[in-house]
Amino acid sequence: MSTAVRLPSAALGVRPAARLRRRIRENVTAYGLLCAALLVFAGFSWYPIVRGILLSFQQVNFVTAPTWVGLENFQKLFADPQFWEAWVNTLLFTGLALVFGFAVPFAIAVLLNELRHGKAYFRLVVYLPVMLPPVVVALLWKWFYDPGPGLFNSALHAVGLPGLSWLDSPTTAMLSLVLVSTWANMGSATLIYLAALQTISGDLYEAAELDGAGLWRRLWHVTIPQTRFALLVMLLLQLVATMQVFTEPYIMTGGGPGDSTVTVLLLLYKYAFFYNDFGTASALSLLLFVVLGVFGLFYVRLTRRAD
Repeated sequence: MSTAVRLPSAALGVRPAARLRRRIRENVTAYGLLCAALLVFAGFSWYPIVRGILLSFQQVNFVTAPTWVGLENFQKLFADPQFWEAWVNTLLFTGLALVFGFAVPFAIAVLLNELRHGKAYFRLVVYLPVMLPPVVVALLWKWFYDPGPGLFNSALHAVGLPGLSWLDSPTTAMLSLVLVSTWANMGSATLIYLAALQTISGDLYEAAELDGAGLWRRLWHVTIPQTRFALLVMLLLQLVATMQVFTEPYIMTGGGPGDSTVTVLLLLYKYAFFYNDFGTASALSLLLFVVLGVFGLFYVRLTRRAD
C-alpha cells in the first residue's frame, strides 16, 4: 500500500516563480524597445500637444518668462475681426475643395476604371502632380495666374478674350487657390478610389445591365454603395487637410487681396511670427484642434452606421 508524499509548501511555489522570471526575461528586450519608441513618440508628439495647450493659457514670446493669463488669449481672438474672417475663408476653401477635390478624383477614377488600354500611363499622368513639392506647385501656378505673361491670360488673349485678375481679385482669388490644391492633390485620391473600384465584382454590373440599368443608375446603385467606406475615409481626410490649408495662400496671395484668402493656419502663422504672440497662436491652434476633433467624432458615427 503506497503512501502519498507531500512536498513542502516552499517547493510548490518554485515553478510559478520560475515561470514568472522566465516570462520577464523573455520579454525584457521587447519592453525595452517599446519604452524607447514610446519615449520618442512622447517627446515628439505628446509633449508638443501638452505644451501647446499650456501655451494657449500663457503670454509667451520666448524672450521673457511666460506669465499665466487664463482665457485672455481666447478673448483676444474672439475680439479680432480677422479671426472670424479667417474661419469664414477656411470654411469657404473647404467647401469649394470638397466640391472639386472630392468629386473630380472620383469621376477620373471611374473613367480610368473603364479604360481597356493605357491604364498605367494615365495613372502616372494623374499621380505626377503629387510628386512635385507643394512650394514648387504654388510657384508654378502663381506664374500661370500672372496677369501679364501668365499662361492662362496669354491663352485668353490668344482667343480674343480679356484676361482675368486671378489672384488680385477677391471674387476669384479663393477659387484660384482651390484649383491649385485640387490639381496638386487629386492624384492620391484618384488612385485610392481606383483601388476601391477594382474590388467591385463584375457580376454586380452584369446583373444591373440585365435589369436595364444605364450608366448613371449603375453608378448610383452599384459603384457608390460598394465604395462607400473609401468615400467616407477620403471625406474625413480631405476635411482635415483642407481646413489646414497654408502653403497656397502663404506663397501665392499672402492672405490678400485684402484679407480674402487669410486662413486659420495663415493667421496662426502671423500671430506667432509676425506679432510674436505665441500664446494667442497656441490658443488658435487649440480651437482648430477641437473643430477637427468634432469632425473626427462625426466621421466615427458615420462609419458605425455604415457598418
